[in-house]
Amino acid sequence: MKLSFPHPIIILLGFILLAGLSSYFIQSGSYDRVLDLETGREVIVPGSFHTVEDQNASIYEIILAIPEGFILGADIVVLILLLGGAFYVVEKTGALHIGIEALIYKFRSRQYLLLYLIGFVFAFCGSTMAMQEEIIALAPVLVILARKINYDIRSIVALALGSALVGASFSPFNPFGSLLSQTIAELDFEEGFAFRGVFLIAAILVWCSYHIKYGKLKTAISETVVMKPVKISIQNALILFLTFGGIGVMAWGIIYQDWGYNEMSALFFVIGISCGLIGKLGLNGTARAYTAGFSEMIFAGVIVGLARSVYLILQDTAIIDPMIQGIFEPLQYMPVQLAAVGLYLSQAIIHIPVPSTSGHAVLTTPLAVPLMDLLGVSRQIAVLTYQYPAGLMDILTPTNGGMMAVLAAAGIKYNHWISYIWKSWLLLMGLGLISVLIALIWFV
Repeated sequence: MKLSFPHPIIILLGFILLAGLSSYFIQSGSYDRVLDLETGREVIVPGSFHTVEDQNASIYEIILAIPEGFILGADIVVLILLLGGAFYVVEKTGALHIGIEALIYKFRSRQYLLLYLIGFVFAFCGSTMAMQEEIIALAPVLVILARKINYDIRSIVALALGSALVGASFSPFNPFGSLLSQTIAELDFEEGFAFRGVFLIAAILVWCSYHIKYGKLKTAISETVVMKPVKISIQNALILFLTFGGIGVMAWGIIYQDWGYNEMSALFFVIGISCGLIGKLGLNGTARAYTAGFSEMIFAGVIVGLARSVYLILQDTAIIDPMIQGIFEPLQYMPVQLAAVGLYLSQAIIHIPVPSTSGHAVLTTPLAVPLMDLLGVSRQIAVLTYQYPAGLMDILTPTNGGMMAVLAAAGIKYNHWISYIWKSWLLLMGLGLISVLIALIWFV
């Protein structure tokens, strides 16, 4: 029998099983936590680690964690279905194809500018509101664009999802990443703003340039676009305005109105129905298109649910804190530069079982700060060694349900994604590490 790379569901089920088995080899433990009034989150008390009664996961509990993971991630799964269904309806009206063709014609002699524009727009969204799950529904748009301009779909996803994650990773103002970590570390926001801003621009330029250069397919395909003017009707213009205007409203809601997944779901449900009616699909036609959109997105929702199950087992068996304590403790005995590199790599490893950037910040920053104080270096190092690897690991780790869901929606196999993305990922990990080493001198 010919061996093949495991299906994404099998990969995540493997992680679920591994998480359960780990509870038998790692003694359960916990740090004490206190409420940080400034952030409104519970943070770890340094030096408070202690073992607790071992909480091994039984076969029953491992299996039960699967549906419980879906329940835990229900708000995201609903967002994927309603947001994805809305974009499927828009696609069925034909407005999406017309809009993309008009965009391609507009940049017909400067295609690279279009791709840089896509990269920078998504990087901005990532750096300001940590956009990720919202990109799942855009997968059909990305597939169409890649086909029209003869680019590898993986490169287009890298310019969209990847740029958003790179933006979130290097951002000086990501409220769920660097800002949260700086607040916990009791640092002024302005102190490292310019430093982070320079490396943010550098990271986005390196990332976009790499994928624009290497993403072009070597062989021509049957759908190579014929450059001709495209007229957008009032009907299609209204549909496109509602669709992409909705993304703007969503960004406004997240930043200024503290919107969650439910508000975003409700917004795009209304947009989807409205676009179907404007596109003359009729009530029944719109409902059928929405239902078809659900079927296209359900797999992405399953991926998110399974990824949540992995974290749920690690949390319930109380082995996340012992893993972090075991990784961080040896660093205090190392030279400063080596400790910074070790912390950087350790944060990358920690993000596999803790794929939430905000959860990761709350979990590790209170431990990294006293370590930096002990070594006599700026607390900015504690933040930088967290924000770069944590954000960049979201591009790779299969426990990141959002990334896996985007790949599933775009029809990209996980192993194909890794084989394409790893070189550019290493480039940015290297850039982040250079930033950390420069910061040791810069922040004194």
